[in-house]
Amino acid sequence: MLWTIIGILVVLWLLGLIFKIGGAIIHILLIIAVVVFLWNRITGKKKGL
Repeated sequence: MLWTIIGILVVLWLLGLIFKIGGAIIHILLIIAVVVFLWNRITGKKKGL
């Protein structure tokens, strides 16, 4: 689920850069996605076998 959200935000960010749409909102959402991803990697529980 997290990877899907990050993927969508990256695509929207790239489209915003290419077509000059979305303004700063896209950049803010991308930064939030990166922070959430890093927080999940740092504090997330590891799955063991």
